[in-house]
Amino acid sequence: MTEKSKNRNLQEARSSKKDEFYTQLPDIERELKHYKPHFQGKIVYCNCDDPRVSNFFHYFSHNFEKLGLKKLIATCYKNQDMDLFSQNDSEQAICLVYGGDKSGNNLPDRDEIGITHLKGDGDFRSAECIAILKQADIVVTNPPFSLFREYVAQLMEFDKQFLIIGNQNAISYKEIFDLVKEDRIWLGYNNGDMAFIVPDYYEARDTRFWIDEDGRKWRSLGNACWYTNLDISKRHEDLVIYETYSPEKYPTYVNYDAIEVSQTKDIPVDFNGRMGVPITFLDKHNPKQFEIIGSSRTLCRPMSEFASKGTYSQGGPRFYLDNGDGTYRRMYDRLVIRKLP
Repeated sequence: MTEKSKNRNLQEARSSKKDEFYTQLPDIERELKHYKPHFQGKIVYCNCDDPRVSNFFHYFSHNFEKLGLKKLIATCYKNQDMDLFSQNDSEQAICLVYGGDKSGNNLPDRDEIGITHLKGDGDFRSAECIAILKQADIVVTNPPFSLFREYVAQLMEFDKQFLIIGNQNAISYKEIFDLVKEDRIWLGYNNGDMAFIVPDYYEARDTRFWIDEDGRKWRSLGNACWYTNLDISKRHEDLVIYETYSPEKYPTYVNYDAIEVSQTKDIPVDFNGRMGVPITFLDKHNPKQFEIIGSSRTLCRPMSEFASKGTYSQGGPRFYLDNGDGTYRRMYDRLVIRKLP
């Protein structure tokens, strides 16, 4: 193995440890209740799920008949014990398959869940996991945040339906934003603050980390999102807007011809031009009501064309507003939208 390969593998190992965020069952239940019609007669694949802590596998196996599933598959690392919260490790990755209740007790009993060993490590990018992916209809999981681009690209390559958790910041990735703009991926229902259990070795130095009374470690993400391409009623609901436009209330950016709308609820009802809105607008986006034109990262012109050095803060590409005193204010990331007729 080359030194470059060793370094890459080490970096991936470090990233994968930071990616171990275990989704809580109540969060899964709150979101999944909106998607029941999509699962009838379908094969669901959870391809980033350790059975020690996979509440996705728990949810689908315990609601198998209610959802009308055809089959549930999970591929995961380390563990052969069906107790989802055991700490018994195995060096070999496994595949779990559940085809529904056979005993009549409406519960996923141990002997009803098929367990097979994988030849590889259970990585979603491996050939054997891709072979399983090809069988699946819908993928539901919490994939590694550090591999989110690659994970979504694979789902698109194999034309899979999905419901997955990601960081809101992923919207600003070019690969993900292009899919959002093309209306090939959108946000689910419960986006925002979400708490995850993290492994014992997890260390953090911020206020979003805590240890509960049972000694379990937690990490909260204030900007977690459900990403999906399953059609949901939410995206067909018009956003109710009522504010009226005025140049004073909605200033135009210095380096792009669009107005600043600092909150989604303040989109003016009587303005038909281009508007810069927060990324959180996507939580309310109806593709028949608004067109997404682009983002501040790609549409803005360099501030050096408009102002002298020292009058504006440096940084990545963003829109700027004139402070009125010879200086300019750099804005947060913005989506550029326009109302459809």
